Amino acid sequence: MNVIKMIKGGICFAFTLLAVIAFKPVDRPVLYIIGDSTVQNSDGNGKNEYWGWGSLLYPYLDTNQVAIRNHAKAGTSTRTFILDGRWEKILARLKKGDMVMMQFGHNDHAGVDDSTKQKGSLLGIGPETKEIISIRTHQKEIVHTYGWYLNKFVSEAKEKGAIPIICSLVPRNKWENGEVVKEAEYPEWAQSVAKKEGTYFINLNRIVAKHWVVIGPKGVKSFFPVDGTHTNLQGAELNAKCVIEGLKEIKSCPLNKYLKAN
Repeated sequence: MNVIKMIKGGICFAFTLLAVIAFKPVDRPVLYIIGDSTVQNSDGNGKNEYWGWGSLLYPYLDTNQVAIRNHAKAGTSTRTFILDGRWEKILARLKKGDMVMMQFGHNDHAGVDDSTKQKGSLLGIGPETKEIISIRTHQKEIVHTYGWYLNKFVSEAKEKGAIPIICSLVPRNKWENGEVVKEAEYPEWAQSVAKKEGTYFINLNRIVAKHWVVIGPKGVKSFFPVDGTHTNLQGAELNAKCVIEGLKEIKSCPLNKYLKAN
């Protein structure tokens, strides 16, 4: 038991250190990872038994050749990742040859104009907008669709010479007739944006679901000790493996050349 605690303690320290150096300049390509708590919870240290897959990509990539900066943040949507200034900070450092891997959706379905958080985006990928009064600034805010915000990440990354990679959101632990329930149309919307913008797409939602069906509902339940959204270390490790599986399917993606042989 003490050995397990020591291992977990070492992992926590490592990810805390990675968080501290998140914006340290490097002389090699950088993979920036953006998303919500299913990609990184807290500082990526497994707090409350929540682990995100972005924190577990490191063993798969040659970090002597590519740096990894996981900037995913719990509770963020496509909309609030921009409103909170997180995307602006990345853009200021983004350079030609860098890559941006993104996965959003779990918080985009939240309230658009509620009285507490206002983190949701409008459904779909169209040009629809809604004008609200922001609880952040008490000024008017124009809220856009999920696809509009995804498109903003992609187009602005491309303007910097960076390479965007869109992932559909990981599934929640929901089942119906022996199949994993899809989260609205978010996987299709993400894929549509990727196709429209001519960028790389990993259908992470369906790749994970495929593995879950083999494992079965009882086995998958063990991945979710607290709720049906946030995985423990074992579940996040599977999600990370599924990211790599999807990456290998798009052979033309430049990130593949940094994968470790094993």
